[in-house]
This record gives sequence, C-alpha cells and structure tokens, in this order.
Amino acid sequence: MAQKQKFRVTLELPAGEAPMVDLGKMLGQTGVNLVEVKRGYDAVTATQRGDVVPVVVTVFEDRTFTLRLKTPPTAFLIRKALGGNGSPRPGHVSAGTLTQSQLRAIAQRKLPDLNTTDLDAAARIIAGTARSMGISIVE
Repeated sequence: MAQKQKFRVTLELPAGEAPMVDLGKMLGQTGVNLVEVKRGYDAVTATQRGDVVPVVVTVFEDRTFTLRLKTPPTAFLIRKALGGNGSPRPGHVSAGTLTQSQLRAIAQRKLPDLNTTDLDAAARIIAGTARSMGISIVE
C-alpha cells in the first residue's frame, strides 16, 4: 500500500552543507527528523559543493521522507559561467556576454528539468533567461 503524503516543499540549499536553520523553518512542523534530512541531502550533494541544488522534500504521515534533487537554478548557472552578477538595469546596462558553447553547456545541464528534450530549444530558454538578466549572447 502506498504511503500517504503529508507535506511537500522545494528548498534551494547549498550543496553538501544544508543549513539546519532553513531545514527547521520549512520542515519543523512536520515532525520529520531534521538531522536525517540534512545527512541525506549533504551525502547526495557532496560532489556538487559550491552550487545551489534545489531539492523536493516529501514527508509522509509516518514521518519518513524522500529527497528528489533538481538541477541548479538557471540564473545561478549563468552567474557562475559569467563570473559575476546580472545587470542592475537589464536592457540598459550590459552585465557581460555568454558564448554559444557556454549557453549549450548550461542547457545540457538544465535539460532534465526543462519542458523540452531538444538541446536547441533548451539553449533558447537559457538565452531568454540570460537576456532578462542583462547578459548578451555572442556567436
């Protein structure tokens, strides 16, 4: 028999070092063992240290939980590739440029979480996010 879901939340946490404060704020009322959630998350994201890795935490009525990792946010990956932040005034002030190869690398990494299976379409989605951040794309 399937377990009945009690609570589901998506958290964006630093990989390999989930802060207990954030876990406590979001999961404290569920009664789940926060230390076990932290250990589980830190163990599966240890290889991605330095990234922000979203995780969907599903808590069941018997206080067990599952963790489903997602890919890092698109804006985070763009900032990481750019080596800086986006523009304070997108459309007016440029924050930098991304090459097509950088764009395709980000699209390849984000492909599992996007609503497409085509790499070119994924690259266009990532390019739209980059433009909204004030970043231009060069050939």
